[in-house]
Amino acid sequence: MPEDLAPPAAAPVLAPNVYDAEPIPEAARAAVEALLSSGDLFRYTAASDSPVALLERDFAEMMGAKYALAVASCSAALFLSMKALGLPRGAKVLIPAFTFAAVPSAVIHADCEPVLVEVGANYRIDMEDFAAKFTGDIACVLISHMRGHTSDMDAILEMAEARGVPVIEDAAHSLGTLWHGKKIGTLGKVGCFSFQSYKLLNAGEGGMLVTDDEEVIARAVIMSGAYEHNWAKHGLVAEIVAEWQNRLPLYNTRLNNLSAAIVRPQLAELPRRVRDGLRNHDYVAERLNRSPWLAVPPCLAPETRAPDSLQFTLKGMSADQARAFMAAAKARGVSVQVFGLSEDNARAFWNWRFLGALQDLPKTRAMLMSACDTRLPARLTLPELDVIAEALLAAAEDVMA
Repeated sequence: MPEDLAPPAAAPVLAPNVYDAEPIPEAARAAVEALLSSGDLFRYTAASDSPVALLERDFAEMMGAKYALAVASCSAALFLSMKALGLPRGAKVLIPAFTFAAVPSAVIHADCEPVLVEVGANYRIDMEDFAAKFTGDIACVLISHMRGHTSDMDAILEMAEARGVPVIEDAAHSLGTLWHGKKIGTLGKVGCFSFQSYKLLNAGEGGMLVTDDEEVIARAVIMSGAYEHNWAKHGLVAEIVAEWQNRLPLYNTRLNNLSAAIVRPQLAELPRRVRDGLRNHDYVAERLNRSPWLAVPPCLAPETRAPDSLQFTLKGMSADQARAFMAAAKARGVSVQVFGLSEDNARAFWNWRFLGALQDLPKTRAMLMSACDTRLPARLTLPELDVIAEALLAAAEDVMA
Protein backbone atom coordinates (compact mmCIF):
# COMPACT_ATOMS: atom_id res chain seq x y z
CA MET A 1 0.00 0.00 0.00
CA PRO A 2 1.43 3.42 -0.91
CA GLU A 3 2.60 5.30 2.13
CA ASP A 4 0.21 8.18 1.55
CA LEU A 5 -2.78 5.75 1.58
CA ALA A 6 -1.81 3.88 4.75
CA PRO A 7 -4.28 4.35 7.65
CA PRO A 8 -3.04 6.73 10.33
CA ALA A 9 -1.48 5.09 13.37
CA ALA A 10 -3.67 5.08 16.45
CA ALA A 11 -2.75 7.88 18.83
CA PRO A 12 -1.12 6.56 22.00
CA VAL A 13 -3.14 6.85 25.20
CA LEU A 14 -1.47 9.47 27.36
CA ALA A 15 -1.02 9.16 31.09
CA PRO A 16 -4.32 10.38 32.53
CA ASN A 17 -4.85 13.39 34.75
CA VAL A 18 -5.76 11.71 38.04
CA TYR A 19 -6.17 14.90 40.07
CA ASP A 20 -9.26 16.49 38.57
CA ALA A 21 -12.55 15.48 40.19
CA GLU A 22 -15.66 14.45 38.26
CA PRO A 23 -17.88 17.28 36.99
CA ILE A 24 -20.48 18.52 39.46
CA PRO A 25 -23.95 17.21 38.45
CA GLU A 26 -26.38 19.53 36.68
CA ALA A 27 -28.84 19.24 39.57
CA ALA A 28 -26.20 20.73 41.87
CA ARG A 29 -25.54 23.57 39.47
CA ALA A 30 -29.23 24.46 39.44
CA ALA A 31 -29.41 24.33 43.24
CA VAL A 32 -26.31 26.50 43.55
CA GLU A 33 -27.74 29.03 41.09
CA ALA A 34 -30.93 29.26 43.16
CA LEU A 35 -28.90 29.82 46.32
CA LEU A 36 -26.79 32.49 44.67
CA SER A 37 -29.95 34.26 43.57
CA SER A 38 -31.40 34.18 47.07
CA GLY A 39 -28.16 34.71 48.98
CA ASP A 40 -29.48 32.16 51.51
CA LEU A 41 -26.25 30.34 52.39
CA PHE A 42 -26.68 29.94 56.16
CA ARG A 43 -28.16 26.62 57.22
CA TYR A 44 -30.47 28.09 59.87
CA THR A 45 -32.15 30.88 57.90
CA ALA A 46 -34.96 28.66 56.61
CA ALA A 47 -37.56 27.45 59.09
CA SER A 48 -37.04 23.90 57.82
CA ASP A 49 -35.68 21.83 54.93
CA SER A 50 -32.57 23.89 54.26
CA PRO A 51 -30.12 22.24 51.81
CA VAL A 52 -27.97 21.19 54.78
CA ALA A 53 -30.93 19.66 56.61
CA LEU A 54 -31.99 17.77 53.47
CA LEU A 55 -28.44 16.48 52.98
CA GLU A 56 -28.38 15.25 56.58
CA ARG A 57 -31.70 13.48 56.11
CA ASP A 58 -30.65 11.81 52.86
CA PHE A 59 -27.19 10.85 54.11
CA ALA A 60 -28.57 9.26 57.26
CA GLU A 61 -31.09 7.30 55.19
CA MET A 62 -28.36 6.17 52.78
CA MET A 63 -26.16 4.96 55.64
CA GLY A 64 -28.99 3.38 57.62
CA ALA A 65 -28.17 5.63 60.59
CA LYS A 66 -30.68 7.38 62.86
CA TYR A 67 -28.91 10.75 62.85
CA ALA A 68 -26.49 12.71 60.69
CA LEU A 69 -24.85 16.08 61.31
CA ALA A 70 -23.15 18.00 58.50
CA VAL A 71 -20.03 19.92 59.54
CA ALA A 72 -17.10 21.80 58.06
CA SER A 73 -14.76 18.80 57.64
CA CYS A 74 -14.14 15.23 58.71
CA SER A 75 -11.64 16.65 61.21
CA ALA A 76 -14.44 18.72 62.71
CA ALA A 77 -16.62 15.61 62.87
CA LEU A 78 -13.89 13.69 64.72
CA PHE A 79 -13.39 16.58 67.14
CA LEU A 80 -17.11 16.94 67.81
CA SER A 81 -17.44 13.18 68.29
CA MET A 82 -14.91 13.19 71.10
CA LYS A 83 -16.50 16.26 72.68
CA ALA A 84 -20.01 14.79 72.33
CA LEU A 85 -18.84 11.60 74.05
CA GLY A 86 -17.84 13.75 77.02
CA LEU A 87 -14.22 12.61 77.10
CA PRO A 88 -12.42 14.37 79.96
CA ARG A 89 -9.37 16.55 79.45
CA GLY A 90 -6.29 14.37 79.01
CA ALA A 91 -8.27 11.24 78.11
CA LYS A 92 -6.21 8.71 76.16
CA VAL A 93 -7.45 7.83 72.68
CA LEU A 94 -6.06 4.87 70.72
CA ILE A 95 -5.38 5.69 67.07
CA PRO A 96 -3.46 3.86 64.32
CA ALA A 97 -0.01 5.20 63.54
CA PHE A 98 -0.83 5.10 59.82
CA THR A 99 -3.28 7.93 59.27
CA PHE A 100 -3.38 11.57 58.18
CA ALA A 101 -1.98 14.19 60.56
CA ALA A 102 -5.47 15.66 60.96
CA VAL A 103 -6.50 12.63 63.06
CA PRO A 104 -4.02 13.07 65.94
CA SER A 105 -4.61 16.81 65.54
CA ALA A 106 -8.34 16.31 66.16
CA VAL A 107 -7.49 14.35 69.31
CA ILE A 108 -5.29 17.20 70.54
CA HIS A 109 -8.01 19.71 69.60
CA ALA A 110 -10.43 17.74 71.80
CA ASP A 111 -8.03 18.13 74.75
CA CYS A 112 -7.21 14.41 74.65
CA GLU A 113 -3.98 12.44 74.30
CA PRO A 114 -3.39 10.22 71.24
CA VAL A 115 -1.82 6.78 71.82
CA LEU A 116 -0.34 5.44 68.58
CA VAL A 117 -0.78 1.78 67.66
CA GLU A 118 1.44 -0.12 65.23
CA VAL A 119 0.23 -0.82 61.70
CA GLY A 120 1.41 -3.89 59.81
CA ALA A 121 2.68 -4.49 56.30
CA ASN A 122 -0.91 -4.85 55.05
CA TYR A 123 -1.70 -1.22 56.13
CA ARG A 124 -4.00 -2.42 58.92
CA ILE A 125 -3.76 -2.21 62.71
CA ASP A 126 -1.40 -4.71 64.29
CA MET A 127 -3.82 -6.42 66.65
CA GLU A 128 -1.12 -7.66 69.02
CA ASP A 129 0.09 -4.11 69.63
CA PHE A 130 -3.53 -2.89 69.82
CA ALA A 131 -4.31 -5.39 72.57
CA ALA A 132 -1.11 -4.49 74.46
CA LYS A 133 -1.88 -0.75 74.37
CA PHE A 134 -5.61 -1.11 75.13
CA THR A 135 -4.96 -0.59 78.81
CA GLY A 136 -7.40 0.39 81.52
CA ASP A 137 -6.77 4.12 81.04
CA ILE A 138 -7.87 4.16 77.39
CA ALA A 139 -11.09 6.20 77.19
CA CYS A 140 -11.82 5.95 73.46
CA VAL A 141 -10.75 4.07 70.32
CA LEU A 142 -10.54 6.07 67.09
CA ILE A 143 -10.15 3.74 64.13
CA SER A 144 -8.87 5.43 61.00
CA HIS A 145 -9.70 3.30 57.97
CA MET A 146 -6.72 4.86 56.26
CA ARG A 147 -6.92 4.95 52.48
CA GLY A 148 -9.95 2.68 52.80
CA HIS A 149 -8.11 -0.26 54.40
CA THR A 150 -10.28 -1.84 57.09
CA SER A 151 -8.64 -3.34 60.16
CA ASP A 152 -10.06 -6.31 62.07
CA MET A 153 -13.23 -4.57 63.23
CA ASP A 154 -14.64 -7.77 64.75
CA ALA A 155 -11.77 -7.99 67.23
CA ILE A 156 -11.61 -4.24 67.84
CA LEU A 157 -15.32 -3.91 68.56
CA GLU A 158 -15.34 -7.00 70.76
CA MET A 159 -12.51 -5.66 72.93
CA ALA A 160 -14.03 -2.17 73.10
CA GLU A 161 -17.49 -3.46 73.99
CA ALA A 162 -16.08 -5.70 76.72
CA ARG A 163 -14.52 -2.64 78.37
CA GLY A 164 -17.34 -0.20 77.69
CA VAL A 165 -15.06 2.00 75.57
CA PRO A 166 -16.66 3.90 72.65
CA VAL A 167 -15.34 3.45 69.11
CA ILE A 168 -15.21 6.34 66.61
CA GLU A 169 -14.69 5.47 62.95
CA ASP A 170 -12.71 7.84 60.77
CA ALA A 171 -14.26 6.76 57.47
CA ALA A 172 -12.97 9.69 55.41
CA HIS A 173 -11.58 7.23 52.85
CA SER A 174 -14.18 4.51 53.33
CA LEU A 175 -17.57 5.77 52.19
CA GLY A 176 -19.16 2.77 50.47
CA THR A 177 -16.92 0.16 52.10
CA LEU A 178 -18.69 -2.81 53.71
CA TRP A 179 -17.73 -5.06 56.63
CA HIS A 180 -19.76 -8.28 56.73
CA GLY A 181 -22.14 -6.39 54.45
CA LYS A 182 -22.60 -3.54 56.93
CA LYS A 183 -21.53 -0.02 56.01
CA ILE A 184 -18.25 1.21 57.43
CA GLY A 185 -18.91 4.24 59.60
CA THR A 186 -21.94 2.60 61.23
CA LEU A 187 -20.07 -0.07 63.19
CA GLY A 188 -18.93 2.08 66.12
CA LYS A 189 -20.63 4.69 68.28
CA VAL A 190 -19.92 7.46 65.73
CA GLY A 191 -18.81 7.49 62.10
CA CYS A 192 -17.12 10.45 60.39
CA PHE A 193 -16.88 11.16 56.65
CA SER A 194 -15.20 13.67 54.37
CA PHE A 195 -16.43 15.71 51.40
CA GLN A 196 -12.96 17.00 50.49
CA SER A 197 -12.29 17.09 46.75
CA TYR A 198 -10.33 13.81 46.54
CA LYS A 199 -13.14 11.81 48.18
CA LEU A 200 -16.07 10.05 46.50
CA LEU A 201 -18.38 12.97 47.38
CA ASN A 202 -16.86 16.33 46.53
CA ALA A 203 -17.76 19.68 48.08
CA GLY A 204 -14.18 20.93 48.14
CA GLU A 205 -14.41 20.76 51.93
CA GLY A 206 -16.99 19.46 54.36
CA GLY A 207 -17.82 16.42 56.45
CA MET A 208 -20.54 14.39 58.12
CA LEU A 209 -21.04 12.69 61.48
CA VAL A 210 -23.48 9.78 61.85
CA THR A 211 -24.68 8.01 64.99
CA ASP A 212 -27.64 6.13 66.46
CA ASP A 213 -27.02 7.63 69.91
CA GLU A 214 -29.48 10.38 70.90
CA GLU A 215 -27.20 11.82 73.58
CA VAL A 216 -24.24 12.04 71.20
CA ILE A 217 -26.20 13.74 68.43
CA ALA A 218 -27.86 16.17 70.85
CA ARG A 219 -24.54 17.30 72.27
CA ALA A 220 -22.89 17.39 68.83
CA VAL A 221 -25.69 19.54 67.37
CA ILE A 222 -25.35 22.13 70.13
CA MET A 223 -21.55 22.23 69.94
CA SER A 224 -21.55 22.39 66.14
CA GLY A 225 -23.08 25.85 66.49
CA ALA A 226 -26.86 25.44 66.88
CA TYR A 227 -27.17 28.49 69.09
CA GLU A 228 -30.33 29.72 70.80
CA HIS A 229 -33.17 27.53 69.44
CA ASN A 230 -31.72 26.60 66.06
CA TRP A 231 -31.31 23.03 67.30
CA ALA A 232 -35.07 22.63 66.90
CA LYS A 233 -34.55 22.66 63.13
CA HIS A 234 -32.73 19.33 63.38
CA GLY A 235 -35.95 17.47 64.12
CA LEU A 236 -34.53 15.87 67.24
CA VAL A 237 -36.35 15.04 70.45
CA ALA A 238 -36.68 18.52 71.91
CA GLU A 239 -36.21 17.67 75.57
CA ILE A 240 -32.92 15.87 74.89
CA VAL A 241 -31.38 18.80 73.03
CA ALA A 242 -32.87 21.43 75.30
CA GLU A 243 -31.08 19.84 78.23
CA TRP A 244 -27.76 20.95 76.73
CA GLN A 245 -28.62 24.45 75.55
CA ASN A 246 -26.26 27.01 77.10
CA ARG A 247 -24.44 24.22 78.96
CA LEU A 248 -22.02 23.40 76.14
CA PRO A 249 -19.60 25.59 74.17
CA LEU A 250 -20.36 26.53 70.58
CA TYR A 251 -17.50 25.58 68.26
CA ASN A 252 -19.24 26.77 65.07
CA THR A 253 -18.18 23.95 62.74
CA ARG A 254 -21.35 24.13 60.62
CA LEU A 255 -21.62 23.23 56.94
CA ASN A 256 -23.14 25.90 54.69
CA ASN A 257 -26.01 25.52 52.24
CA LEU A 258 -23.77 26.00 49.19
CA SER A 259 -21.61 22.98 50.05
CA ALA A 260 -24.70 20.89 50.85
CA ALA A 261 -26.29 21.78 47.52
CA ILE A 262 -23.14 20.59 45.74
CA VAL A 263 -22.93 17.29 47.63
CA ARG A 264 -26.56 16.20 47.82
CA PRO A 265 -27.07 15.41 44.10
CA GLN A 266 -23.87 13.36 44.18
CA LEU A 267 -25.41 10.83 46.59
CA ALA A 268 -27.11 9.21 43.60
CA GLU A 269 -23.71 8.90 41.90
CA LEU A 270 -22.12 7.05 44.80
CA PRO A 271 -23.03 3.45 43.85
CA ARG A 272 -21.58 3.94 40.37
CA ARG A 273 -18.42 5.57 41.73
CA VAL A 274 -17.96 2.74 44.25
CA ARG A 275 -18.48 0.11 41.56
CA ASP A 276 -16.10 1.71 39.06
CA GLY A 277 -13.52 2.54 41.71
CA LEU A 278 -13.39 -1.09 42.82
CA ARG A 279 -13.17 -2.27 39.22
CA ASN A 280 -10.26 0.09 38.54
CA HIS A 281 -8.44 -0.83 41.74
CA ASP A 282 -8.72 -4.58 41.21
CA TYR A 283 -7.78 -4.35 37.54
CA VAL A 284 -4.52 -2.53 38.23
CA ALA A 285 -3.82 -4.55 41.39
CA GLU A 286 -4.05 -7.82 39.45
CA ARG A 287 -1.48 -6.58 36.97
CA LEU A 288 0.90 -5.25 39.61
CA ASN A 289 0.74 -8.49 41.59
CA ARG A 290 2.32 -10.29 38.63
CA SER A 291 5.54 -8.35 39.27
CA PRO A 292 8.19 -9.81 41.60
CA TRP A 293 8.79 -6.30 42.96
CA LEU A 294 5.26 -4.94 43.53
CA ALA A 295 2.47 -6.25 45.75
CA VAL A 296 -1.05 -5.05 46.58
CA PRO A 297 -2.07 -6.55 49.96
CA PRO A 298 -5.45 -8.32 49.83
CA CYS A 299 -8.39 -7.07 51.83
CA LEU A 300 -9.58 -8.96 54.91
CA ALA A 301 -12.26 -11.57 54.28
CA PRO A 302 -15.24 -9.60 55.72
CA GLU A 303 -14.32 -6.44 53.78
CA THR A 304 -15.77 -5.20 50.49
CA ARG A 305 -13.63 -2.27 49.40
CA ALA A 306 -14.68 1.05 47.85
CA PRO A 307 -11.27 2.47 46.82
CA ASP A 308 -10.53 5.74 45.08
CA SER A 309 -6.76 5.28 45.15
CA LEU A 310 -4.21 2.46 45.01
CA GLN A 311 -1.61 1.45 47.58
CA PHE A 312 1.04 -1.15 46.87
CA THR A 313 4.27 -2.33 48.48
CA LEU A 314 7.76 -2.32 46.97
CA LYS A 315 9.41 -5.70 47.48
CA GLY A 316 13.16 -5.93 48.01
CA MET A 317 13.93 -2.32 47.14
CA SER A 318 16.30 -0.13 49.10
CA ALA A 319 15.44 3.49 49.81
CA ASP A 320 17.59 4.59 46.86
CA GLN A 321 15.89 2.08 44.58
CA ALA A 322 12.49 3.24 45.80
CA ARG A 323 13.41 6.83 44.94
CA ALA A 324 14.59 5.67 41.50
CA PHE A 325 11.27 3.84 41.07
CA MET A 326 9.30 7.01 41.84
CA ALA A 327 11.41 8.96 39.33
CA ALA A 328 11.03 6.30 36.63
CA ALA A 329 7.25 6.24 37.08
CA LYS A 330 7.12 10.04 37.02
CA ALA A 331 9.08 10.07 33.75
CA ARG A 332 6.28 7.95 32.31
CA GLY A 333 3.64 10.40 33.52
CA VAL A 334 2.49 8.54 36.65
CA SER A 335 3.07 10.17 40.04
CA VAL A 336 3.73 7.81 42.93
CA GLN A 337 4.77 8.65 46.45
CA VAL A 338 6.36 6.33 48.95
CA PHE A 339 4.78 7.54 52.19
CA GLY A 340 7.99 7.40 54.23
CA LEU A 341 10.22 8.90 51.53
CA SER A 342 8.04 11.86 50.60
CA GLU A 343 9.47 14.86 52.43
CA ASP A 344 7.24 16.17 55.24
CA ASN A 345 4.50 13.67 54.33
CA ALA A 346 1.56 14.26 56.69
CA ARG A 347 0.95 10.50 56.85
CA ALA A 348 4.37 9.64 58.30
CA PHE A 349 4.04 9.61 62.09
CA TRP A 350 7.57 10.94 62.68
CA ASN A 351 6.47 14.21 61.06
CA TRP A 352 3.82 14.76 63.77
CA ARG A 353 6.22 16.79 65.85
CA PHE A 354 3.34 18.66 67.46
CA LEU A 355 2.85 15.50 69.56
CA GLY A 356 6.27 15.92 71.19
CA ALA A 357 8.62 12.99 71.71
CA LEU A 358 7.26 9.78 70.18
CA GLN A 359 8.36 6.23 70.73
CA ASP A 360 9.52 4.53 67.57
CA LEU A 361 7.05 2.25 65.87
CA PRO A 362 9.24 -0.12 63.84
CA LYS A 363 6.46 -2.03 62.08
CA THR A 364 4.71 1.13 60.93
CA ARG A 365 8.01 2.72 59.94
CA ALA A 366 8.99 -0.30 57.84
CA MET A 367 5.60 -0.27 56.14
CA LEU A 368 5.77 3.44 55.36
CA MET A 369 9.23 3.09 53.83
CA SER A 370 7.95 0.67 51.19
CA ALA A 371 4.25 1.55 50.80
CA CYS A 372 3.34 3.46 47.63
CA ASP A 373 0.33 5.64 46.98
CA THR A 374 -1.13 6.69 43.64
CA ARG A 375 -4.49 8.17 42.75
CA LEU A 376 -6.90 6.00 40.81
CA PRO A 377 -10.22 7.83 40.45
CA ALA A 378 -13.36 5.98 39.42
CA ARG A 379 -13.71 7.96 36.19
CA LEU A 380 -10.64 6.37 34.54
CA THR A 381 -11.10 4.12 31.49
CA LEU A 382 -9.47 0.72 30.99
CA PRO A 383 -6.95 2.08 28.44
CA GLU A 384 -5.95 4.75 30.97
CA LEU A 385 -5.60 2.07 33.66
CA ASP A 386 -3.32 0.13 31.30
CA VAL A 387 -1.10 3.19 30.92
CA ILE A 388 -0.80 3.50 34.71
CA ALA A 389 -0.15 -0.20 35.25
CA GLU A 390 2.41 -0.42 32.45
CA ALA A 391 4.22 2.68 33.72
CA LEU A 392 4.51 1.20 37.23
CA LEU A 393 5.61 -2.21 35.97
CA ALA A 394 8.17 -0.69 33.61
CA ALA A 395 9.51 1.60 36.36
CA ALA A 396 10.08 -1.42 38.63
CA GLU A 397 11.76 -3.26 35.74
CA ASP A 398 14.02 -0.27 35.11
CA VAL A 399 15.23 -0.26 38.69
CA MET A 400 15.41 -3.95 39.52
CA ALA A 401 15.92 -5.95 36.33
